[in-house]
Amino acid sequence: MAPAAAIGWWLLAALHVVPAAALVRPALLETLYGVQAGSVAFLLLHHRAALFLVVALVAGWAALRPAVRPLATVAVGTSMVSFLVIWALGGMPAALRPIAVADLLGLPVLIFLGWRAMRG
Repeated sequence: MAPAAAIGWWLLAALHVVPAAALVRPALLETLYGVQAGSVAFLLLHHRAALFLVVALVAGWAALRPAVRPLATVAVGTSMVSFLVIWALGGMPAALRPIAVADLLGLPVLIFLGWRAMRG
């Protein structure tokens, strides 16, 4: 199971790399979220890209270090579930549907990996 678990954590890390890339390529924010450069929302989303980098790094760390997996489950899960809840409460805007779908596809992987990590 160890190699499969590592692959799962790398997949979760990869899921978060695209939005994290906006940290070094801010123009992605317009593409991903439809916000204009210079707006307050743009600045907040640019900062959000840094947080996605942290999530991606934690997931990658979990791929390499099984002892980190319980913490990674909480960190990655908080990111994914909180977005899905906020998206749903916000009326499920179509512009953000691809992000919600990506999180929904990654959630079963995270649940399985988290279950394995918490079992010991």
